[in-house]
Amino acid sequence: MSSSNSPCAACKFLRRKCTQECVFAPYFPPDQPQKFANVHKVFGASNVAKLLNELNAAQREDAVNSLAYEAEARLRDPVYGCVGLISILQHRLKQVQTDLYNAKKELATYIGPQAMLPTLQPPGFIPQQHHPGNPSSSGVALPYNMSPAMMGIPTGGATHNGQMMIRETQQQQHHQPQIF
Repeated sequence: MSSSNSPCAACKFLRRKCTQECVFAPYFPPDQPQKFANVHKVFGASNVAKLLNELNAAQREDAVNSLAYEAEARLRDPVYGCVGLISILQHRLKQVQTDLYNAKKELATYIGPQAMLPTLQPPGFIPQQHHPGNPSSSGVALPYNMSPAMMGIPTGGATHNGQMMIRETQQQQHHQPQIF
């Protein structure tokens, strides 16, 4: 039960007295009534209470957050829920990877093959796995498991001259708009 003697969102929704032993109180504060309403609508209060009582206290907050996220996703998309969102995001990621590859390929026609070298990746990025015997020593992440050899991409490193061309191109981009 909260310190302000206000019932938790679950007890308020269920119209019952909130006690010190209330399993919902730590996870459904009074100022978040929609969080419990969504979880209750999708999973049911008794199922959630049963689940929370079976978990140790350290796991309960993560479980409630997962249930709340899934409940909201399920209410937005009753058929696919979270899986639908994951599918959409995976599709967008593939499209962005393809767009990046195509942009690098086009840039390579202006500054040379070093444009195809890998760029800095965000934390947690997992590059595509290369199969043994695949001549992809450049580390270029290609869409749909393509090898650099299939695309005619050289696998050598950048030259000093190529790096200078990159710097010049970047400086030009900052000073004047270029139309490709």
